[in-house]
Amino acid sequence: MNRFSTTRLTAERLNDSHLADLIALHLDPDVSRYLGGVREAEATTQYLAVNMAHWDQYGFGLWALRTTDGTFAGRAGIRHIVVDDIDEIEIVYTFKREFWGQGLASEIATALTEIGLSQLELPSLIGLVFVGNIASRRVLEKADYVLEKSTIHRGEDVVIYRIRR
Repeated sequence: MNRFSTTRLTAERLNDSHLADLIALHLDPDVSRYLGGVREAEATTQYLAVNMAHWDQYGFGLWALRTTDGTFAGRAGIRHIVVDDIDEIEIVYTFKREFWGQGLASEIATALTEIGLSQLELPSLIGLVFVGNIASRRVLEKADYVLEKSTIHRGEDVVIYRIRR
């Protein structure tokens, strides 16, 4: 599934043409606050390579998001992540600041959940969120994810929400 659309967004499988947009996104300190901090260009280049390889290995991964007029809005996807020594599959979404507060994260979280559970037939999905990221926690709750536990991931206090098929 290289492309899909929601009411207000189009999603395209991450590729090399998205590098400049991702670098700009990751350099924004407000956007990166709950992503482990600002990533310099070299780190984003590596991030893109890892996520493109994820597609090759698993057949799903991250998409670049654009508004209906073609403006880069952010990134989102479904990917493997090891949490507490367990291989989980998480949904992720990150938007440029100018798109915050418009319900786009809820729109894409709902679409990702449908793709993961219905199309990919995954048994469950998680959302891993920094404890203080109240907006992202609300997005997951609106998408019917249930708070499962608190843990430490990469030295940060996080909570894990889960939804099952």
